[in-house]
Amino acid sequence: MIPKYTIVGGNKLKGEIILAGAKNVSTKVIIASLLADSKSVFENMPRISDVETTLFICKSLGVKYKWLDKNVLEVDPSHIKSYKIPVEYSGLNRMPILFFGPLLYRFGKAEVPTIGGCSIGARPVDLHESAYKDLGAEIEYSNHYYRIKSPKGLKGTIIKLNYPSVGATENILLGSVLAKGTTVIQNAAIEPEVEELALFLQSMGAMIYQDVNRTWIIKGVQQLHGANYKIMFDRNEFVSFACLAMANRGDILIKGVEQRYVMTFLNAARKIGANFTIYNDAIRFHNNENVKFKSIAVETDVHPGFMTDWQQPFCVVLTQANGTSIIHETVYENRLGYTDALNKMGANIQLFPECLGSKPCRFVNKDYLHSALITGPTALSGAKIEVPDLRAGFSYVIAAVIAKGKSELIGVEKIQRGYEDLKDRLQNIGAIIDETK
Repeated sequence: MIPKYTIVGGNKLKGEIILAGAKNVSTKVIIASLLADSKSVFENMPRISDVETTLFICKSLGVKYKWLDKNVLEVDPSHIKSYKIPVEYSGLNRMPILFFGPLLYRFGKAEVPTIGGCSIGARPVDLHESAYKDLGAEIEYSNHYYRIKSPKGLKGTIIKLNYPSVGATENILLGSVLAKGTTVIQNAAIEPEVEELALFLQSMGAMIYQDVNRTWIIKGVQQLHGANYKIMFDRNEFVSFACLAMANRGDILIKGVEQRYVMTFLNAARKIGANFTIYNDAIRFHNNENVKFKSIAVETDVHPGFMTDWQQPFCVVLTQANGTSIIHETVYENRLGYTDALNKMGANIQLFPECLGSKPCRFVNKDYLHSALITGPTALSGAKIEVPDLRAGFSYVIAAVIAKGKSELIGVEKIQRGYEDLKDRLQNIGAIIDETK
């Protein structure tokens, strides 16, 4: 049975939310731990389905792991015995392709099934393939598998990405730390989550640092060891709950956040007139009905810009703002399709193929509906909605919480890929939500 949430809107939310470990760090450091010759222990590891899937893949390769506590995970790569990831893991998330480096290091070859994840636009692997070819690997694709080999090992080189892809940057980091010589990644991703992966690799014994102009420099070493590491808070969780608090006009203290990693979002929240108070390790969002949100123009971008994963929950907030707001999506070409369901609930959102923004955009004149006009404020009503992907799914949760009446969200397993114990956490701050299958 497909799980669903039933949400009755209208309740004002009040209380505390403690942020979980970052989804986009946790899965990557688990894979990185396979490069070591001994165990690694991770604190603040979120219990989400993407972590479970990554661990299942590791187990299929012979890796052993165990939970030492609710959010403390030990990974032992010393028993790894296979270079082939089973095809049943194809399409579940985007993690399989990141096993290139660890498997090449251990076996000189790897067989990895087709990648997957949320359907939010093209997520091509050409950057991954060309980078590993530059590092000296041979790659072919057939029968839903990428087959890669490098019997003499990888060799450092200069790689310039034509787009600062997070996944490609991480994959090159994983492949280059044990390569021979020096690898330079130019026009690379520099998101905090990428930095976290680099820090974990350094704690394992890697020589790696960030240079100016979006550049990473990695000097290959001969061996890595296991390490203990605490995973940073999830920035996307923070923004999701912050948007929930703003849209609901609630009073929520979000704990475990570091302000410097969410500055761009906080600036956008301040521009619309939202009230929030910053503490040492927490931020409280407190807005009532007397607070009138203003319209705003937002463009998504790579770090340090406004993240593409933030625009969906923020869009729901903008449906409650006065005037017409703009969202210009420059990262994924098909990431605004979720707005159809919001319109079904009463929002007034129009999509356009034009670039309604000032940033250089890869989608200019390509007829993708990647700009949105959101006119508000509009009252929302409950509806039955199919969840298309992770972040859109949480935007539907926000819409359902502020809507009049009852909503049914079908396919919430997509939301559970990235949010730990979501139903219980929402109930604890006053949301009327239940989960059924």
